Parts: sequence; structure tokens; C-alpha cells
Amino acid sequence: MNFDLSPEQMMIKKTIHEFAQEEVAPGAVERDRNKKFPIDIIAQLSSLGIMGLPFPEKYGGAGADTISFAIVTEELSRACGSTGITYSAHISLGAAPIYLFGTEEQREKYLVPLCIGKSIGAFGLTEPNAGSDAGGTNTTAIKRDNEYIINGNKCFITNASFAKFLSLTAVTGQKNGRKEISAIIVPTDANGFTIIDSYDKMGLNASNTTELVLEDVMVPQDNLLGKEGEGFKQFLQTLDGGRIGIGAMAVGIAQAAFDKALAYSKERKQFGKSLAQFQITQFKLADMALKIELARNMVYKAAWLKDQGRIFSKEASICKLYASEICMEITSQSVQILGGYGYMREYEVERMMRDAKLLEIGEGTSEIQRMVIAREVGCT
Repeated sequence: MNFDLSPEQMMIKKTIHEFAQEEVAPGAVERDRNKKFPIDIIAQLSSLGIMGLPFPEKYGGAGADTISFAIVTEELSRACGSTGITYSAHISLGAAPIYLFGTEEQREKYLVPLCIGKSIGAFGLTEPNAGSDAGGTNTTAIKRDNEYIINGNKCFITNASFAKFLSLTAVTGQKNGRKEISAIIVPTDANGFTIIDSYDKMGLNASNTTELVLEDVMVPQDNLLGKEGEGFKQFLQTLDGGRIGIGAMAVGIAQAAFDKALAYSKERKQFGKSLAQFQITQFKLADMALKIELARNMVYKAAWLKDQGRIFSKEASICKLYASEICMEITSQSVQILGGYGYMREYEVERMMRDAKLLEIGEGTSEIQRMVIAREVGCT
């Protein structure tokens, strides 16, 4: 076993760390306060060749691996959770399904613009009555002649306001009394397609989270992603990859909160000595460092398995579940270590705590992850 990063991965880590700390971190507080989408940062990431990082060069990507994607997501999230989730969703939810299930023509038409930053990736899965039970999809796509007519609603969709097109799931028929769900690529400027950006969120305020309304939206039959009825299987595979992204996000936010808590504990004096000299603070910081390291290793393991073409569903769920829960714990402890200052926005850890909560919910709740893990270890 070799736990060293490759020279290429080390170069990516160094480059994106410097970029994130110099270009992303300084504006994080203001973006959170003003709910400003980081479109300028996305443009810079495009110029660096990062927006198509794990996809082949023939489509405008960089031909890197999933571990590199995890590294970039962690470093961006360490600087700004909203930027991290924007990037992670772009890669794992927006671009990945087109690469995995699209035809060569679809890849040329839709994956290339995503890789070179001409559009931002998004994926329409969740509905008002179909969250954890994604099989409860009610959006329909009725085939007429050579077109699909799509009607329905999607909610909590990341990046849609800045996407020129997205993949979404819809019921295209029935088989043996069960819904057949398919994935279809839909231009966001199609007639009848409305994007509503009005959510008032707890955290990740600079991230774009929208509702989609589709009323008799017509798209060519050629926009079907893969085969009819395979959408359920496709989005399960898509979510496996997305969970690695959420795990990497959690590691990045937890690392940032730990860094703030450690620095503060060395500076803050109480009863004649720094907080870091008190054993109770040392034990808290030691536990935080321990859990971050374990979470990062689990994210890398899931990413490595994916890169080897091996089954990684269990490991993706483990990394997402563990990393998101320790991130929530570590951000909360960081607020506690900073005390009253931790409650103030300018000290940033309260933002990290707010951002962390979504990671226990998105891409499958903690409860769903435990169901997946239980199934994978043979409980059912």
C-alpha cells in the first residue's frame, strides 16, 4: 500500500490550495452575507482547466482522477463551502452523468461546454414529494412523435440558474405496475421551463439552489440519456460519485474550522495562559484532528476504488456519512472553543457550522447512508 499522492496530485493540491486561499477565502464572508454566487471564481477555475478535471482531454477535460477531484473539492470548501458545493455538483451531478451514460454526440454537444466552463453543471432529481424516496418521482416525460413532453417540478436543485442545460429524471412509462424512470437532457431556456431562485437557506448562501417548473417542455427524443427506464439505475450510480464530493467538502470545511480553533486557542489567554495549554482544549483539538484524518482517508479510499473501476457504493456512503457527521461536530466544537467570538460572523466558524448541516442531508441523508451500508454489509 502507498498512501503518497502522485506528483500530479501533489501539483494539483498545491495549485488549488494557493488559489483557494488567495482568491476564494478572502470574499467568503461577504458572499455568504450577500448571497452572491461565485461566478468570477468559476471563470478563474475554467481558465485553470479545473472545471473538466476528471474527464478526458478529448472533451476539454484534464484527464485527472477522482482523488484529484476530491482534493480540489476539499481545498475549495476549506476556503468557502458555497464554492465547494458549486464545483462538486458541477462535476459529479452535472457532467458525470453525461460522460457515463451519454452518446458520443451528447458528450460532444453537452460535456465539452461543461469541461471548458461555458456552462455550469446541474442535475434535476429531487421533487417536493420525492427526496430520500427518489423512486417516487412524479415528473413525467410523454413521448409524442420524436419528442418528449415534460411536466413536473423539481426542488433544491444546485446551480440551475447558471446552467444552459441539465439532466433531469422523469417517468417515461410503466412496467409491471412500477414507474419507469428515465434521464433526459433539457435546455434551461426551453419554452415552459421556469427556474425559481427564492430559497432562504440556513447556510451555503452563495450557492445557487433553485426550484424548477416544467410545463409542456418539449425536447427531442435524442436528448434521452442512455436508455428508457434506466434513469433510476443511472442516478444511483451518479449519487455514489457525488457522495465522494460531499465527503471531500466535509473534510475541507472541518479542516478550516479546526484551523481557526487551533489558531485562536494559541492566542486567547485565560487565567494566565493560552487555551491551548489547557488539557481540555488539547483533547478537543486532538479529537478533531483525528476525525479529520480518518474522514480524509475514507474519502481517498472511495475515490481510489472508483478510479480502479471497482465497486465503491459502500465506501462512498461510509465516507459521506462519517465526514459529514464529524464536520458538523467539529464546526460546533470550533464555535465552542472561540466562545462568544465564535458566534460572530466575522470569525467565520459560525458560517462553517451553518454550511456543514447541509452535508448531512444532501446526496442522501445520514439515515439513507446507514441503510445503504446496512444493505452492503449483508443486513438485508
